[in-house]
Amino acid sequence: MKSLLLAGTMLCPGLLAAQNSKPAASITFATYNVSMEAENYFPRGTPGNSEKVLIKELASGSNQQIKNIARIIQTVRPDVILLNEFDYVKNPAEGVGQFIKGYLKEGTDGAKGIDYPYYYYSTVNTGQPSPYDLDGNGKAEQYGADAWGFGNYPGQYGMVLLSRFPIDTKAVRTFQHFKWKDMPDGLKTTKEDGSNWYSAEAWAEFPLSSKSHWDIPVKVGDKTVHVLASHPTPPSFDGKEDRNGKRNHDEIRFWNDYITPGKGDYIYDDNHRQGGLPANASFVILGDQNASPDEGNAISDGIRQLLANPAVNNASAPASKGGPEHSPTNAFAKNHTAFWRMRADYVLPSRKGFQILDSGVFWPAKGEPMAGLVEKRESSSDHRLVWVRVKVE
Repeated sequence: MKSLLLAGTMLCPGLLAAQNSKPAASITFATYNVSMEAENYFPRGTPGNSEKVLIKELASGSNQQIKNIARIIQTVRPDVILLNEFDYVKNPAEGVGQFIKGYLKEGTDGAKGIDYPYYYYSTVNTGQPSPYDLDGNGKAEQYGADAWGFGNYPGQYGMVLLSRFPIDTKAVRTFQHFKWKDMPDGLKTTKEDGSNWYSAEAWAEFPLSSKSHWDIPVKVGDKTVHVLASHPTPPSFDGKEDRNGKRNHDEIRFWNDYITPGKGDYIYDDNHRQGGLPANASFVILGDQNASPDEGNAISDGIRQLLANPAVNNASAPASKGGPEHSPTNAFAKNHTAFWRMRADYVLPSRKGFQILDSGVFWPAKGEPMAGLVEKRESSSDHRLVWVRVKVE
């Protein structure tokens, strides 16, 4: 983990501009798992898979799957959007900047281009090699399930935030290196005989975040909105010990504690600043949480508690017409955000500071305009863009 600690948080050149923003009548926040990682374009295990695959596809400007993703974003036109599973590319001119320049700013198939002059990204734990046997198969293989977050190369499944509003870069807090052992009453992973799943050495270094948790303050006029971004691990691909399910639960619980006065006192960020979010702060939680209160194999108590938090406005879950068509016998289908039939992706504004005006999941029914953009997994992503439009109060 030493190299991980030295990496720190990278503030990108596109973030450094600062200017006053006029108050907006309404703001649309969105989250979208875009599947823009190398193994989306080449099969898992392909020699040489790395962030260079995405760099090449972005540079071409002609990848149809990415063009469709851009078209969806251009159609919804969110003011602030979190992109999950966007590989970490250190040079923004080859990564996020190229996505904005080569795909979003250019009109796509009749859609008007959209610009995001501000963005934030940083390193993540996925694909960061560990020296330990974390999956318990008897071999320390560094990558895959033995990485600090599942990934076959550093930065796989990364995150990027795009914004039309300035970002207070000096006040960004990241929690990539917060240790799971330091969460009070965290869910313990044990073997069938009751002993600890992880070795003492591995547990001492184990980060809670499979990718990272970010608190990104966005300046909307004279107001600050804390964008709380994350992408907890899928609660699958393990065994009876449920190590991924427990990590998913506690990654979600992290935000629940962070936004609850008095509960987040144990939290420290990567700059060693202690504590959670101030009680009077406005926030929006964004990201693929890989958990549903009603379906799937997550430990649902984590997402249930977050949705029930008095500070969170979850009065109306975003819905679509395409979800029920995709799963006509499923009572929860209108709120599904993933092709594999679950509500996994969330935009959760705080009750303080916002009035919800509208919301939705971009999932047109067959025959509706742009339905082809989500017709197949390879059309765009196995997830759908989720958005909530709010009035800032």
